[in-house]
Amino acid sequence: LGKPTARQERARAGAAQHEDRPGFQYDHEAFLGKEEARSFDQLSPEESRERLGKIVDRIDDDKDGYITTEELKTWIKRVQKRYIYENVAKVWKDYDLNKDDKIAWEEYKQATYGYYL
Repeated sequence: LGKPTARQERARAGAAQHEDRPGFQYDHEAFLGKEEARSFDQLSPEESRERLGKIVDRIDDDKDGYITTEELKTWIKRVQKRYIYENVAKVWKDYDLNKDDKIAWEEYKQATYGYYL
């Protein structure tokens, strides 16, 4: 269980500081997942920093106080996988028109191209 602390010790000397530039939302979604990124948009900077601290503790698998490239890759893959499964579950309802838990080719065509057909 992580507890929020000051994170200055995690930044190495000479490390580049993160800047939110146009398109930063992509980074937030990759790191947090789409839904979680949206919830962070509603937080104050202090609340956001506190919650990110907790997430960093979860990413740091070996608990050495630093995030390695491999730890970050593993985290992003986990977040993206979760997003894919959640997205499939949401979209499934739209495609399974007769609600039989199967998507027939006709249902797929209707849900995808219905307004063209």
